[in-house]
Amino acid sequence: MTLVTQNRHADTTAPLLDALVARWSPRAYDPTADVPTETLKTVFEAARWAPSANNVQPWRFVVARRGTEGFAKVHDALLGFNKTWADSAAVLVVNLAEVVDADGNPRPWARYDLGQAVAHLTVQAQHEGLHTHQMGGFDTARIRDAFELDDRLEVVSVTAIGVLGDAATLPDALREREHAPRVRLPLEELVTVAA
Repeated sequence: MTLVTQNRHADTTAPLLDALVARWSPRAYDPTADVPTETLKTVFEAARWAPSANNVQPWRFVVARRGTEGFAKVHDALLGFNKTWADSAAVLVVNLAEVVDADGNPRPWARYDLGQAVAHLTVQAQHEGLHTHQMGGFDTARIRDAFELDDRLEVVSVTAIGVLGDAATLPDALREREHAPRVRLPLEELVTVAA
């Protein structure tokens, strides 16, 4: 396994946890690196302990390792550039929100709660020396059909998990994005302090 290091640390205006400062969303993954089962379990344990409205925990995950039929099904459902690079990730995860309960009642906060679970997963993965990349470009119907998903579940996103690879292996347009400066809106534009 080749370890590729690239300092993409966030230029923060306040001190943050190391995993948050170092977290970024690469497209270049090491196509030979695997994620040990225990490490993957730890990553999903972090998701399990995310907060949720009324402790409903309306998140579900389809976890597909590279080289499996499940991985191929998820990869085949990806769109655009995602399909170009995501095949080198060690794991593809379909993130699902249970938007309706067993009695048919809507769960209006399910997507928000899933987002928190995925955020916890992402930070834990970074802490474990892995990288993640969230994707919205996929064919929802194809994923639903491939995994015969319950109607109460909504496919919200797909997460790639793996070990950082060599950006030189990416097509030019993606390689440029891999090295582009990381930018965020100023905190003052995002936060309003109520009087």
